[in-house]
Amino acid sequence: MSLIGIDLGTTFCAVAALDDRGRPFTVPNRDGDVLTPSAVYLAPDGSAVVGQPALDMALEQPDRVAALVKRRMGLPDYGTPVAGREFRPEALSAVILKKLAQDAEAQLGPITGCVITVPAYFDDTRRKATMDAGRIAGLTVTDIIDEPSAAALAYATQHSDTIRPQTVLVYDLGGGTFDVTLVKLGPKRFQVLAIEGDVRLGGRDWDERLVNWAALKFAEQFGDDPRGDPQSLAALFATAERAKRALSKLEHTTFTVAHGGHKVTLPLPRPEFEALTRDLLVRTRLTAQQVLKAAKLTWGDVSKVLMVGGSTHMPACGRMLLELTGRPADHTLAVSEVVARGAAVHAGIAGARSTSASGGRKPPESSALAGVVEISVNAHSLGVEVRSGAERINDKLIPKNSQLPAAAGRTYFTATDNQPRVRVRILQGEAQQAEACIPVGECWIDGLPPTLPKGSPVRVTCGVAANGRIEVTATDETSGRAAKAAIHRPGGLSDDELARATEWVRALKVQ
Repeated sequence: MSLIGIDLGTTFCAVAALDDRGRPFTVPNRDGDVLTPSAVYLAPDGSAVVGQPALDMALEQPDRVAALVKRRMGLPDYGTPVAGREFRPEALSAVILKKLAQDAEAQLGPITGCVITVPAYFDDTRRKATMDAGRIAGLTVTDIIDEPSAAALAYATQHSDTIRPQTVLVYDLGGGTFDVTLVKLGPKRFQVLAIEGDVRLGGRDWDERLVNWAALKFAEQFGDDPRGDPQSLAALFATAERAKRALSKLEHTTFTVAHGGHKVTLPLPRPEFEALTRDLLVRTRLTAQQVLKAAKLTWGDVSKVLMVGGSTHMPACGRMLLELTGRPADHTLAVSEVVARGAAVHAGIAGARSTSASGGRKPPESSALAGVVEISVNAHSLGVEVRSGAERINDKLIPKNSQLPAAAGRTYFTATDNQPRVRVRILQGEAQQAEACIPVGECWIDGLPPTLPKGSPVRVTCGVAANGRIEVTATDETSGRAAKAAIHRPGGLSDDELARATEWVRALKVQ
């Protein structure tokens, strides 16, 4: 029986487990590949195909393929119908997770639990959606972990015999999201110092720039925009990704566009590609500068720059970071596999901790990880919406980059006489105005004493767990009665929706 780590990526996924010495290794899929494309094809016979065959089918039947699902996590729907049906992002992600688990079980035996990675900048709604996707897939999700943290954890494990105390910058540019994290590493100790990121920036945006560039060149010559045809658009994105990968190794490539009976091959030198996408790279540079400022460090305090995510293969990333930090980027990690490996290490640490607490016998892989201390921080400030005259204000309780787990409380006051309950609206974000923040959800504190006068004190306490999940408690300070308040997340799955999605995925034949 095995614990696994799953990197549920925007464009590719990976699975890892631990060997008998507690060292992580990547588990190949049934085709022998260490990466599985994050794409789902829903076939007319009611079955589903996940991975490269699904991407291939996108060129023929794009209306039956879902891709880039991760960018929709936390939203109420995938955005476009798939095979004529509307789907929740959690359900589509669950199909991918079911495929990953099936392939892993074929090699490792029964899976007892898993840790799934999320972008460090994912808010609570997206984190819950990711955990729900795992539940729908029939997995026991023991925890979630931030992707850059997982990468640094894998790096520390890889160099456990020689590692010295040091601060590293993890630059994680994946297919659909970007995170940059400062981590303090040492023997048996792993501490996140600060996090910044952008959940809407990744390699797909570089692809889109190439798609738009090529489509406009084609339209200038033939008067027809290939982006208007779903099949031609899918072919454009496939060509763009191939061209981007080629330019990571070559100084020059070509981009062929075929649409409406016409075909053109465009020369594409690397400098032109880098000029088309320069502003995207600048966004990552500014984010890296912000995380250093948040941690109150200088580049002289940073020992190493770790590259994570397939998009860091682009040479411009390494050049920019060398110019910014004064240090050559470290490309020694398997950039597309290291996040899953770190998740497997985290699963092993959690397993060792729980086994130790229960007094059970530690398996050999867990024994090697016993005593490892992990400390994380929150990527967003956590606050409560309050009224200040006509304005709705974000009253921050737990600042961004606070060490987790964290909790903070504040006393608020009832607005009317005999008020039977209090609404608490939870926010994530740095803005002062409530409407500019991310709404986590709201909860009601019920059962207040019936004779409370206006202005009676109610203390609200917000907590953030080590994995970034949020809970709220409240106390009526007049009676001393405490209540744990369940957060109603407006974009989240209801129990009925969760049950229906689970039933659908369980019955679905996935290959």
